Amino acid sequence: MNQNLFTEFPSITTEQWNEVITKDLKGADYEKKLVWKTPEGLNVRPFYNAADLENLQHLKYAPGEYPYVRGVRRDNKWKVSQSIEPDSRGISEDNRLILSILMKGVDSITYRIRGEGLSDEDFNVLTKNIVFPYIDFNFRPCCKGALKTLQQVIAKVKSENWDVAEIEGAIDYDPLRRLTLEGNFCQESAFATAKSLIETGKTLPKYRVIGVSPYIYHNAGSTIVQELTFAMSMGSEYLSQLTDLGLAVDEIVPRMRFTFAAGPNYFMEMAKFRAARLLWSQVVKNYGGSDSLAGIKIHAVTSEWNQTIYDPYVNMLRGTTEAMSATLAGVDSLEVTPFNTPYAPKDEFSCRIARNVQLLLKEEAYLDRVTDPSAGSYYIENLTASIANEAWKLFTETEEKGGYIAAMKEGAIQELVKAAARKKNLNIAIRRDILLGTNQYPNFTEKLDKKVLEEQTSESCHCCGNRHEGEKIAEPIKIYRGAEAFEKLRMKTEKQDSVPVAFMLTFGNLSMCRARAQFSCNFFAIAGFEVRDNNRFADINEGVEAALKAGAGIVVACSSDDEYADAVPVINEKIAGKAIVVVAGDPACRPDLEAKGISHFINVRSNVLETLKEYQQELGIK
Repeated sequence: MNQNLFTEFPSITTEQWNEVITKDLKGADYEKKLVWKTPEGLNVRPFYNAADLENLQHLKYAPGEYPYVRGVRRDNKWKVSQSIEPDSRGISEDNRLILSILMKGVDSITYRIRGEGLSDEDFNVLTKNIVFPYIDFNFRPCCKGALKTLQQVIAKVKSENWDVAEIEGAIDYDPLRRLTLEGNFCQESAFATAKSLIETGKTLPKYRVIGVSPYIYHNAGSTIVQELTFAMSMGSEYLSQLTDLGLAVDEIVPRMRFTFAAGPNYFMEMAKFRAARLLWSQVVKNYGGSDSLAGIKIHAVTSEWNQTIYDPYVNMLRGTTEAMSATLAGVDSLEVTPFNTPYAPKDEFSCRIARNVQLLLKEEAYLDRVTDPSAGSYYIENLTASIANEAWKLFTETEEKGGYIAAMKEGAIQELVKAAARKKNLNIAIRRDILLGTNQYPNFTEKLDKKVLEEQTSESCHCCGNRHEGEKIAEPIKIYRGAEAFEKLRMKTEKQDSVPVAFMLTFGNLSMCRARAQFSCNFFAIAGFEVRDNNRFADINEGVEAALKAGAGIVVACSSDDEYADAVPVINEKIAGKAIVVVAGDPACRPDLEAKGISHFINVRSNVLETLKEYQQELGIK
């Protein structure tokens, strides 16, 4: 290859780029216009170049080398995972279902076990004809059933004469998850059980028995930095508690598996997974662990926080980009959350689509053929370092409070997450952040099934499905989806016997009236109102007559600002309280219109959620 291929192009310095950009901005503020501030507080610049890599120490390491930023493995062969929830179909049917999906590209199963675990007979029925050396068989038991389940796995392996060194999978035992989601856990026995799991699990050297669940923070609305921080803090708590019980760090670390969420922020998520490997290797080193054992085992699950009930097939698209972030970042295994998870049990279609997302990325996009393809990217390498630095700062602050449990009891963690969630909620409410089909571009004609409209609540355990009693020692974090507030808004409208009509009274300037009508149709359809659009009326009298004939509850004046001053008072007078008159836009004449009793305006700066709630209230929708 000709090494001088690009010598004809001169090297451009950062200063030269900035000079050109500043000139093109013509006096506009560089920071405000071009520097993006992430929810984590990171400043993302409009461009990066080779100079930005000079001080990044992790770049000199290859995949499989400490500190494992580029991956614990030297390949990108991730496991395709699917969860099985036991239900009324019975153990034998669960076994048939598992055998079926193992023939469809899945090589990692997670099975939830409720209560105190399965009987030996049921366990043998569940695992009949399943060859453990060829798949990861993971179990998510209740705290009380974890040790029993591990013993059953060991007994199964021995009875089949399989090579114990080939068996991989996990017992997802994570009492700190229960503390985080319920506010209590079995303090007296939780870590003693964890120690027993590690000691018993020595029979299977590659089998993981301690789970760490930072994905719950993502699903509570946290930032990426917070998810990373509390992953490290939870992991550190296990190391601290278990070393106090006499285990060595090198005995504990190879038995742990972290489950992260794969969220919607494409490049940031790639950087997050890479930063997780860097951070965990540092945590292990600080505890005196061996570099060779400091690689983190990462299972990823695509976001539930990001999923919506309305326009649910969009969830397939969300899951695809989230899966790409996770796999390009080199996770060890991945589960794509079925698109119908927010409103219905998993079915064959939704699970098949979820599996095929990963199979597509492997078999057609070949993402498993390249290890750490983002390596050397000026942008992603800097994001990796920036996220890791911010997470480490917050991690050390949490450790200074006494560690994860102490910080939870104090409420410090919960306050940080609630603050992040409030900010996300506001961004969704004002449509700074878009949830397609929910707070922007809704399907105007979509109606939910009556079963979905019925609000359902659950007080069951997030670990095993049982409800646990016990005094709360910490405030639980709240799991929710970002779309919930808008969904409840629209559901409230759909439950009405008669859905209000929002009528677009278009007049005057053609381009302005059409643009504002389209904006307004989209605005009111978000709340489930029936929208009636119109091209343009010859005059406002014709428009008012048509609106009244349509039985409109809301009449939206759509035209140019110049025409509002004279026309809107006339429209308001002719409507005479028969409907709510709304002005589309924020015209200069607004103070004059308000002085004449016209008080309803919608525009791009509106808090869409709160504004629509007010209209529902005025229309008597409760």
